[in-house]
Amino acid sequence: MIPHRLRPRDDLGALEGYHSPQLQVSVRLNTNESPFAPPPGFVDDWLDAVRDVPLHRYPDRGAVELRRELGARLGQPPERIFCANGSNEVLQTLLLTYGGAGRRVAVFEPTYALHSHIARITGTEVVVGERRADFSVDAEEAGRLVAATDPVVVLLCSPNNPTGTPDLPEVVEAVAAAAPGLVVVDEAYGEFADRSALELVAEDRPLVVVRTYSKVWSMAAMRLGYCVAPEWVVGELEKVVLPYHLSVPTQLAGTVALRFETEMAARVAWLVEERRRLAGELEATEGVMVFPSGANFLLLRVPDGPGEPPGTRAGRLWERLLARDVLVRDFSRWPRLEGCLRVTVGTRAENDQFVVALRAALPEVVDP
Repeated sequence: MIPHRLRPRDDLGALEGYHSPQLQVSVRLNTNESPFAPPPGFVDDWLDAVRDVPLHRYPDRGAVELRRELGARLGQPPERIFCANGSNEVLQTLLLTYGGAGRRVAVFEPTYALHSHIARITGTEVVVGERRADFSVDAEEAGRLVAATDPVVVLLCSPNNPTGTPDLPEVVEAVAAAAPGLVVVDEAYGEFADRSALELVAEDRPLVVVRTYSKVWSMAAMRLGYCVAPEWVVGELEKVVLPYHLSVPTQLAGTVALRFETEMAARVAWLVEERRRLAGELEATEGVMVFPSGANFLLLRVPDGPGEPPGTRAGRLWERLLARDVLVRDFSRWPRLEGCLRVTVGTRAENDQFVVALRAALPEVVDP
């Protein structure tokens, strides 16, 4: 006899997990990771710090030292900083705190799919605004959506994932002025852009900026993110997050990494320059269109031929690239992103191998 299986909540029935393919390839450019490992000096210093940890004791629940060091770097008081296991846990805690049944969160599509996913997991209704054709957010359209739907949280993503589009500061300010609740700006790729909403955070403005150590600091495996928010928001988040949620090794990694800011800044500058070079190679490649980006990735579109279903050629191109040992992210059949692929900026050798594979595969896509 098969035992009765308890069903999950009814509102979770239609959900699918958030996944990105993890395949064994020589060139993996699909998850926007840093192509560089942390500096050897960081690893040595971190391991030295971990050796002195009393592992039989719980971690510092308030991550006091990490918040103090981050605050000093960002020019913010530590009371405005909340740290968690990756920026995704920061977002989840925000929506556990301010979302829930009978409340709404607003997003502007296309954007980071996990925003809506986390909202639905927390029982929060999602209302959707549309981006312009260039993937920017229209401040007037955002104001109309906010006025019509009364969301408790408005989620912006700057630079936007997967399009790479940064939001103008005046757009963020306009949305913050119109929104009845929190405005959360996800800046997971903020260091690669030439503008940020961090300077807009203030005690009298319900604005939250979320960032991560995964990209710039080459620490995707460590799972460390944070937000900068008014002190009263951080106080509410601390009531909701599980106790001792942030391990000692992770907290130490966050503080030790800050000693290597010069090395990290040089890597960011290199990746921005390499992004420009890769964009130039794509612009010179017949059969693809590349969008401007302020992140460590590029979105490209492969137009379909007459009568072909949307995304046909881009889907085939993804398969042809994979056959050549190159993995990129396939958005070819996603609503509003038909025909699109996203490629992470990797090492120069990886990017060159991608371009060679792309140019070899394109004729096969057009005339399979």
